[in-house]
Amino acid sequence: MLGNFSYSNPTKLYFGKDALHGLREELQNYGRNVLLVYGGGSIKKNGIYEQVVEILKAAGKDIYEDAGVMPNPTVEKLYEGCRRAREGNVDLILAVGGGSVCDYAKAVSVSAFCEKDPWEKYYLRMEDVDNKIIPVGCVLTMVGTGSEMNGGSVITNHQQKRKIGHVFGDHVFPKFSILNPVFTFTLPQYQMTAGFFDIMSHILEQYFSGEDDNTSDYIMEGLLRSLIYSSKIAIQDPTDYEARSNIMWTATWALNTLVAKGKTTDWMVHMIGQSIGAFTDATHGMTLSAVSIPYYRHILPYGLQKFKRYAVNVWNVTPDGKSDEEIAREGLERMEAYMREIGLVMSIRELGVTDEMLDGIAKGSFIMDGGYKVLSLDEIVAILKESMGEQQ
Repeated sequence: MLGNFSYSNPTKLYFGKDALHGLREELQNYGRNVLLVYGGGSIKKNGIYEQVVEILKAAGKDIYEDAGVMPNPTVEKLYEGCRRAREGNVDLILAVGGGSVCDYAKAVSVSAFCEKDPWEKYYLRMEDVDNKIIPVGCVLTMVGTGSEMNGGSVITNHQQKRKIGHVFGDHVFPKFSILNPVFTFTLPQYQMTAGFFDIMSHILEQYFSGEDDNTSDYIMEGLLRSLIYSSKIAIQDPTDYEARSNIMWTATWALNTLVAKGKTTDWMVHMIGQSIGAFTDATHGMTLSAVSIPYYRHILPYGLQKFKRYAVNVWNVTPDGKSDEEIAREGLERMEAYMREIGLVMSIRELGVTDEMLDGIAKGSFIMDGGYKVLSLDEIVAILKESMGEQQ
């Protein structure tokens, strides 16, 4: 049965080919100083930077730039962004990029005026925000994380070999987000594909929890079917607007907190994947794909009926004459075939993981209790070994 919950999402979205017009409207609500945050410079090559800057200047804004946000934003970069935000006395942080840039912008927004070390306060102790928050807006150029409509922010500390996410309340959500599917067309295929699985993983982390036939499960099954269909088209033609727009919309709904309502949620794949990222700096979506099949095979017996439902309702497995376990395992086989078809990484060896890292990765994985099985460290190591290709 559905438990008690409250739901609020204050982010305003502008979606479609003309979505950037929404930026002009939103800028009227903020002061003069804007911190423009972006990554390695691809937005200058594809023309998005020029379009955004033109709108900022037309609105009379003073622009302070914070470039070079990496795919896995580091704590050192966070400290740099905080300094830039304070020096510019900025009224708005405008993130132009993918989920990492949006994550980073939210981290800066809550950390710039934090009197304590934000890494320790927010990412180690998971404390609430009790200081001034700088508003954030997003112009999305890559889909996958859902960061454009949630309070999540993931930061990496290479020295401590920790990659940790903090889910802030809706007061930290972006105030607005610009979603133009065309802005995602020039993304390299590896990054595009990794984003597709990040979307899928977000849905599965919430789907594989609880035994109830609740509304959230039906929504998630529809999102998964849409993603599978459109991703196959996008792999063949990355500029197919219909496919890319559906994927962009699915990514937002996958992690804007709606489908989690009434669910306990799992998140162990993300905890293991993030720990892998802390050791290897590998692409986030690929760290998830590399451990997902071993993980779900491991927990399948503990959530058999949901895995059976997943096989039938998402992967169209015919149940006639098969046991529940046979149906459930066939669903995972079809999922694995799909993952290989679109070119996902299926082994953590490909990501640079060595045997010597396994214990450290396991110890760096937060143990969650919202799924069908609370893992031990030995079980995490076993899952990692299976992804390495080692027989158990």
